[in-house]
Amino acid sequence: MQVKKILVPIDFSENSHKIIQYGAYVAKQFGAEMEAIFVAQTFMDYSEFFEPQMSVIQFEEDLVASARERMKTFLEENLEPSAACSSMVMTGDIAETILEYAKAQQVDLIVMGTHGYKGLEKVLFGSIAEKIVKKSACPVLTINPYR
Repeated sequence: MQVKKILVPIDFSENSHKIIQYGAYVAKQFGAEMEAIFVAQTFMDYSEFFEPQMSVIQFEEDLVASARERMKTFLEENLEPSAACSSMVMTGDIAETILEYAKAQQVDLIVMGTHGYKGLEKVLFGSIAEKIVKKSACPVLTINPYR
């Protein structure tokens, strides 16, 4: 197996810096390209539950623009200048969007953190990492940032 392209999903949480650094380390070991991806959950999925005060489309556009700026700053703050990393910001169902993007971009390996939803949150939303591990067409390396 050749690893030429690595995708690192991040969520800008306090542990994201550990995950992107693991991704950079793995990319360096394989001599692979690395791309970070952030996916904002689509609010249109919840439109039948509430009446938004502002245009959901405008809110999502503002969210994506803000996330692109945050991604640029995040990568500058957490990676060595020698660690080349492209980035992508998208909206949609988080797990499905990551899986579709990885397949379309012919990603060889996904490096991502485990996120421990508990109780009712896990019942309602499930684990993004778990969904990606189960459905991914390529190998997934999961990192527990708490250990």
